[in-house]
Amino acid sequence: MSHVRRLAVLGFALLAALLPAPAAAADLDPYRGLATWVDIYDWDALGSPEAAVAAIAARGVRTVYLETANHRQKTAIVRPALVGRFIEAAHGRGLAVVAWYLPGFLKPKVDVRRSLAAIEFRTPAGQRFDGFALDIEATDVRNPALRTKRLLRVARKTRAAAGPGYALGAIIPSPRGLELSPGVWPGFPYRGLAAKFDVFLPMVYFTYRTRTERETRDYVGEAIAVLRREVDDPDIPIHVIGGVADRARRGQVRGFVNATCAADVLGGSLYDFGTTGSRRWTQLSRLAGCTG
Repeated sequence: MSHVRRLAVLGFALLAALLPAPAAAADLDPYRGLATWVDIYDWDALGSPEAAVAAIAARGVRTVYLETANHRQKTAIVRPALVGRFIEAAHGRGLAVVAWYLPGFLKPKVDVRRSLAAIEFRTPAGQRFDGFALDIEATDVRNPALRTKRLLRVARKTRAAAGPGYALGAIIPSPRGLELSPGVWPGFPYRGLAAKFDVFLPMVYFTYRTRTERETRDYVGEAIAVLRREVDDPDIPIHVIGGVADRARRGQVRGFVNATCAADVLGGSLYDFGTTGSRRWTQLSRLAGCTG
């Protein structure tokens, strides 16, 4: 090796050593496979965390999405002692727990603080949530442009505080539903959210739009296709939420599962655990093997 080339190699090595190490990629495992949902109003689950987790684990669920609060609550974490017990019981059975919070965008600073309260939450044993998802659906701010501006501010500040290695999810309205009802949120910021969140969780609530298995399959497939097109990324990580469980017919659930399995997504779920009956779980169990 010539003297000049040796100096060049040493220079590149020195430069590489001085540059910051690349940020670790967020772990998306909590968003994979079959999941279920528990909200702050589900006292049957929150009142007896250990029993609820045992019942959830028996269904073959991999992840529980647990609501920590919404913008109408007076506290950042509703019933924190029970939340801690729920997380520890779930981790004890090998389940992941992802926190979710519903912001109103009326007070963006409060929405950021409450999002970070979930991310920073620790149980008595020092355990934490395995991820955090922002539930983006409130239209309390009537002006869509202002609503979008505040949403992106909350997203930016939450990402900056959480860091690039923490798995953040964006729970969004059904992309196909937004096409069919364009006045709900015109100019929805798909690409802006894609820059701050690691995975999308579209609320493809087919029970509001379909009646048959075929209609459901088509609607779910179209919603996923619209999301990928709007983000301009065919490989964007997606966990599909269907529902509402107790309003879903057997054929609709079958259509939802078939569409989700065919779409090559991370995972799928119905909303929520308390309203999902045994027959629905029989069909949903297929998601454990076809997603992830």
